[in-house]
Amino acid sequence: MNEEYQAQEIEEKVQKIWDEESTFKVVEDPSKDKFYCLAMFPYPSGRLHMGHVRNYSIGDVISRYQRMQGKNVLQPMGWDAFGLPAENAAMKNNVAPAKWTYENIDYMREQLKRLGFAYDWDRELATCKPDYYRWEQWLFTRLFKKGLAYKKTAGVNWCPHDQTVLANEQVIDGKCWRCDTEVERREIAQWFMKITDYAEQLLDDIDKLDGWPEQVRTMQRNWIGRSTGVELSFAIEGEEPLTVYTTRADTLMGVTYVAVAAEHPLAKKAAETNPDLQAFIDSCKTTSVAEADVATMEKKGMATGFMAIHPLTGEQVPIWVANFVLIDYGSGAVMSVPAHDTRDYAFARAYGLPIKQVIYPADGADITVEAEAFVEKGVLKNSAEFDGLSSEQAVDAIADKLAEMGKGEKQTNYRLRDWGVSRQRYWGTPVPIIHCEKCGTVPVPEDQLPVVLPEDIAYGDDVGSPIKRMPEFYETSCPECGGKAERETDTFDTFFESSWYYARFACPDADVMLDERAKYWAPVDQYIGGIEHAVLHLLYARFFHKLMRDEGLLDSDEPFTHLLTQGMVLKDGSKMSKSKGNTVDPQQLIERYGADTVRLFILFAAPPEQSLEWNDEGVDGASRFLKRLWKLVASHLQNQDPQPALEISALTAAQKDIRRKYHETVAKVSDDVGRRHTFNTAIAAVMELINDLGKFDDNSEQGIAVVREAIEGIVVMLSPMVPHITQQLWNELGHDELLADVAWPQCDESALVRDEIELVLQVNGKLRSRINVEADADNETIEAKALEDDKIQSNIEGKTVRKVIVVPGRLVNIVAN
Repeated sequence: MNEEYQAQEIEEKVQKIWDEESTFKVVEDPSKDKFYCLAMFPYPSGRLHMGHVRNYSIGDVISRYQRMQGKNVLQPMGWDAFGLPAENAAMKNNVAPAKWTYENIDYMREQLKRLGFAYDWDRELATCKPDYYRWEQWLFTRLFKKGLAYKKTAGVNWCPHDQTVLANEQVIDGKCWRCDTEVERREIAQWFMKITDYAEQLLDDIDKLDGWPEQVRTMQRNWIGRSTGVELSFAIEGEEPLTVYTTRADTLMGVTYVAVAAEHPLAKKAAETNPDLQAFIDSCKTTSVAEADVATMEKKGMATGFMAIHPLTGEQVPIWVANFVLIDYGSGAVMSVPAHDTRDYAFARAYGLPIKQVIYPADGADITVEAEAFVEKGVLKNSAEFDGLSSEQAVDAIADKLAEMGKGEKQTNYRLRDWGVSRQRYWGTPVPIIHCEKCGTVPVPEDQLPVVLPEDIAYGDDVGSPIKRMPEFYETSCPECGGKAERETDTFDTFFESSWYYARFACPDADVMLDERAKYWAPVDQYIGGIEHAVLHLLYARFFHKLMRDEGLLDSDEPFTHLLTQGMVLKDGSKMSKSKGNTVDPQQLIERYGADTVRLFILFAAPPEQSLEWNDEGVDGASRFLKRLWKLVASHLQNQDPQPALEISALTAAQKDIRRKYHETVAKVSDDVGRRHTFNTAIAAVMELINDLGKFDDNSEQGIAVVREAIEGIVVMLSPMVPHITQQLWNELGHDELLADVAWPQCDESALVRDEIELVLQVNGKLRSRINVEADADNETIEAKALEDDKIQSNIEGKTVRKVIVVPGRLVNIVAN
């Protein structure tokens, strides 16, 4: 074999073989255990970055390992191709988003192939293709007919830069998640999906996700936010009662005002005769409707002039309009208890409203609310018949009283809001709805799907969607009456496409949304992606999975059995980004070192869940290790043909030691790769074994045979991580088959058994020496041999041995004075 490792030449050769033999093409095989491994598909931005390389290298190692376990493995790849970046780039470069996207896909596909990932490219899909999005349009029309999709005018988060609506989950610290622009609140007609109908299932089924990180499960639980409380009503003279929901019914006797949202009918009515109030309501329209932002912004309000009647005491309390109350959360009204709620307390102090303490510490401590609210639970006072009850007892007692009076009842609520899925931009899936003056809102019939997004478009000065200015797109006829009608010009949020792509990979050529192949492959056994998707994408995908299940398309409850959230790739302590000028181009590294070196470094530098600090020296180190591996095999093959057969019964002690080391490494690497996914420690274990082989100088037949077993095992174990060099080395070692089809090495348990074991010798607890004894030696033999040791003799000279303690397999401690 060549003495020099030629990475580029080898990688090109091996990849050609994979292509010619369709090595990674997979079909359903009920006779085998299936394993579906999927890393979150990329947005085709133009070039891969090191985050992509890390994500997809992790998935590739897991996929290749599972295939070597004899499983039928699916690892597909596709493109999350719709979205604003394509539109923004198109306007900047004066090119249609479709052309920009398809060119990027072509370039990035070649980059992925150059890295040697074991993808079934026959299943490739792009979400911007009509043969993909027609099926989500089909599902949407089905859900519309079921009442699970609807349109309403709502206060929404509006990004003035991107000119589109944002879901609450897409507003981070009051700013757009994409462009960091301050978000405004606007009233716009929007399409929604009734994810709230699935809130209980989504929450309860989190308990089934024991293969997910606890952090992600907690984030989803908190986002869904189930609470048990009381819904009650405050009467208003001459008006409809005001309904509120509270989880702290024990504080009801401390209510001193009621707050309503700016959009509440009561607020609007009060503003008809109050210009100042109208001006305040108008100012509220520019603030975010994201709950997290509402919690941190300055609390402002104005009195409406209306009074609410307390349901238990009959006392009148003022009704205020407050900017912290959201119309789409509950009834758009809240009861306010300043003494026992931090937000209500700040508002009451700012506007001189009464503060009435009704909860006191259960331990009798003297705590007042002069300086701050007392928010803990405790014992009731100033609460009439409920005095002396604990908070827990009072919740039940007050709920019962309200129910008896017909003014309230216990209720379970969720923090989760319905998912706003429509966007006012162009590059997305058209919402399959037709608006007819006579028939109203009509779903596009199945035989007229897909509603195809025109790709040959041009942008004018207006940053809005071009299809809103294209009568050839929106002018149509009503499917029901045949009269003139208009198509919906909004498009779906791009999270719509990414919520079900994993299932379509199972049957990308199906002439239905999903066929029986989806039931074979789903759920995904191992999903890999960033922690930043914990709420958005992962929650929506879980919702979609249940929708598709209820349509009879799937027979499982959850989309992803195991989830691995990989850390970011950092450089100089910061996330790589073009704006910071600290990016590293994978293409340049591949051209300089080869794909295997890049893969090895990214896998060795840190455990998958942790952030990885980029280190140029580390890449050089990975390159040196592969050259060393190459030389190890080349040296072994020199003048050693034919190879002697291994005879275990004829091995010397030193040969047994090196063989034991090899099989210990097999056991560790198998566990690190297969269960723990700590590829860095697996690689380190192989490096340690190679070091030991380098010190093993034995050219006898059995010495050569033992080394041969270890070298072949090393090549197989490293193949999921560095598949090109290992395939070439496998061939050099005399094997014709593809490594992808070779079985993973098995640990020979008998090789782990030691004839002798080393014991630490201590005198009065301090290390003094070491001895080797037969593995099955009894305590009496061990004690005798320990006392005969020269170093022990010198340490106990002139002393009386009081006791000898043998800890089997570990140490002997001699107590002497």
